[in-house]
Amino acid sequence: MTDNEEIVPACEFHHVHDDTLKKISGIMPDEDSLFDLAELYKIFGDSTRIKILYALFEAELCVCDIATLIGATMSAVSHQLRILKQASLVKFRRDGKTVFYSLADDHVRSILGQGMEHISE
Repeated sequence: MTDNEEIVPACEFHHVHDDTLKKISGIMPDEDSLFDLAELYKIFGDSTRIKILYALFEAELCVCDIATLIGATMSAVSHQLRILKQASLVKFRRDGKTVFYSLADDHVRSILGQGMEHISE
């Protein structure tokens, strides 16, 4: 056993708390929703995508700006933006030949903000 492992005492008897389980099972999302939620959180599991999202937290940016800011190639940034766009985490607008990206909505801003707040505690 390592220093980080915690000993969890074994139950001396098996007792199911029916009232609690009934209450929770009544509000549990369906399997498809839980799968979609897990897939959403997988998107946040890549540091390049997090860098892009955090940059867009501050301002609307084009691919060239993002690439310069995070030290990645334009091709790599474009690839990650495509993933973020498919997950409805970023949106874009065209201004002539330039495409500007921004966070899709306040939910994305909230997820990033709360994540940063959590790791800063």
